[in-house]
Amino acid sequence: MNRNKLYPWYFSIGAIIIYFIFIVLPSFMGIYYSFTDWNSYSDIKNFIGLDNYRTILIGDQVYMTFIKNTFVFTIVTSIAKTVLGLLIAILLVNGVRAANFHRMVIFSPQVLSFLIIGLVFKSLLDPNFGFVNNTLRAIGLDFLAMDWLGSLTWALPSVMAVDTWKGMGYIMVLFIAGLLAIPNDYYEAAEIDGAGFFKRLFSITLPMLLPTMTIATVLNITYGLRVFDIIYVLTNGGPGNATDVINTAVYSAFAKGYWGLGSALSTLLFVIMVVVSFFIIRTMNKKAVEY
Repeated sequence: MNRNKLYPWYFSIGAIIIYFIFIVLPSFMGIYYSFTDWNSYSDIKNFIGLDNYRTILIGDQVYMTFIKNTFVFTIVTSIAKTVLGLLIAILLVNGVRAANFHRMVIFSPQVLSFLIIGLVFKSLLDPNFGFVNNTLRAIGLDFLAMDWLGSLTWALPSVMAVDTWKGMGYIMVLFIAGLLAIPNDYYEAAEIDGAGFFKRLFSITLPMLLPTMTIATVLNITYGLRVFDIIYVLTNGGPGNATDVINTAVYSAFAKGYWGLGSALSTLLFVIMVVVSFFIIRTMNKKAVEY
């Protein structure tokens, strides 16, 4: 009996050790270094307390721009991916012809690397020779043609649109799985009672999808808060700081040799992710219990 109890631990010890060495230990070291002035210009690391965090939150307003951009990106892309993913999932589950083909096409951007997507969309959004502006000019809408990735106003919305296009397929798959898990008995009973499409949607579909929506929301938000790849490839944070987010600031701080400040930014991002995710999970789980 004792041997059976110890059996699972025998195989998990190695994974626990590796996880501790490569994940837990570096994380705690990063938190410690966030309270120091560790940099590439000195061999001495001095403990400076909360100075790095004061610089981020109070001292230099540019970091507040990075934080604001991060939250704007997260909120907009999370809502867009969730809404579009849900709408597409409902359409594909409810008898659209060649549904499997459409699923494959919509999901396919998810498997592409950010480098490929960045190169493709930088070409499509080129102000002079890009497909988007050429199409607008061809149909007589020249006034809408612009430098999509070089405009202070449109750079961030353009990046958010590309990210939404790439990520909505994954959210669609989550919602399709959730929709297929809803028993047909509920819909049959609602039809007998004379409930229309929207009545069934708001009384059955959406309440039953709350667990799936919780997962999708948390995934979208955690990705949005730690976004880096798509911004780095498309705009590298420009023009100016129009598309800079927390992770591009982390990259910049480490690249310039300010490792303590970069660690503080990473730690702050981690705290934000934990707090926001906890709040969302707790709130949506309460709504799921009410239903």
